[in-house]
Amino acid sequence: MMIAGAASVTEQFCRSCGGSHIDTFLKLGTTPLADRLPSSIDDGEEEPVFPLSVAFCGDCSLVQITETVNPRILFADAYPYYSSFSQALLRHSRDNARDLIERRKLDASSFVVELASNDGYLLKNYVEAGIPVLGIDPAEGPAAAAEKIGVPTRLAFFSRELAEKLREQGKRADVIHANNVLAHVADTNGFVAGIARLLKDDGVAVIEAPYVEPMIDHCEFDTIYHEHLCYFSVTALDKLFRRHGLYLNEIKHLSIHGGSLRLYVEMREHVGASVTNQIAHERARGIDAIDYYLDFSATVDRLKVELSTLLHRLKASGASIAAYGAAAKGATLINTVGIGRDVIDFVVDRNIHKQGKHMPGQKIPIRSTEALLEAQPDYVLVLAWNFLDEIIEQQAEYRARGGKFIVPVPNPRIV
Repeated sequence: MMIAGAASVTEQFCRSCGGSHIDTFLKLGTTPLADRLPSSIDDGEEEPVFPLSVAFCGDCSLVQITETVNPRILFADAYPYYSSFSQALLRHSRDNARDLIERRKLDASSFVVELASNDGYLLKNYVEAGIPVLGIDPAEGPAAAAEKIGVPTRLAFFSRELAEKLREQGKRADVIHANNVLAHVADTNGFVAGIARLLKDDGVAVIEAPYVEPMIDHCEFDTIYHEHLCYFSVTALDKLFRRHGLYLNEIKHLSIHGGSLRLYVEMREHVGASVTNQIAHERARGIDAIDYYLDFSATVDRLKVELSTLLHRLKASGASIAAYGAAAKGATLINTVGIGRDVIDFVVDRNIHKQGKHMPGQKIPIRSTEALLEAQPDYVLVLAWNFLDEIIEQQAEYRARGGKFIVPVPNPRIV
């Protein structure tokens, strides 16, 4: 639990069950905050760094980082992540909304809430269908952007207390969306308890969260950063929701973000085969036990060496290298591997709020994507590899001119 006023706290107990049997299996050292982008190489302000280690709870099987950075530091007004800059994510969200409108027969009498609604990228689909919505997000920039496109947004962190206030106002949700936020919440139980209070008795919470199995199997260590506090198995999620009178009744596997789960959580229990089969699969693979995770550190170390060797070999041969995607995962990658301005000339990103700034730690400049055609580097390291297909499609001209992409995980390769 976060200590008021502290910059960070090292957790001694599990974020979900409160158990003390948490074993650290990966240490990535101390790293800067992945979404705090310095304005210049030398802006006169020292970047804060925090420990980044990952542990497994032997009591409830939750994988979690052990350091909690104060969310008011993590999600300040300069928070640069805007969902609408990814066309793939916009399509994903549109399809999700359309599916829910049809499945739940939503109309003007319904009420849809999104927790961590960002810039309105998802809720705008409901607004266009005439369905009342409310976004809840603590980041000022994205929340203001959502309001501009007609998505009512409350500037706040979601909690049980906020859910109670909304309930007192007669506001209960037919659908609650929570995409890639459950893993970001310091008070995991308070967040889930809030969902239980805000949801109608016959409502559904549709939650997307990173799945731990592909992270381990595909060595997606760069998805580990201070915003991502938890990495979920279905086993751990089922226990978490039941603790608050909620039931994980259905899951869908998603390829987005390197491997995620879409969870359908309700007040009434009717657990489907998708859930029971996945829990059985996790038990068979040992995902619910520490042994599954013990080799991850050595696998990460091997990948880091392979990637560093490849990049330095290309650079030594006279090749020019840029990078694509000033994403949080990119910050983890360049800082833990030690990739600096001596290797990467610049990073490009479509997000205008990131352009003109620098990658945390290594201070590599961030430019617009047009810089790839202007400079035509020989290689581009894809930091936002979860959107690889979209990036390759966008950069068809760069490839036609002979440019090549380097994909860092699960094994460094040139495409």
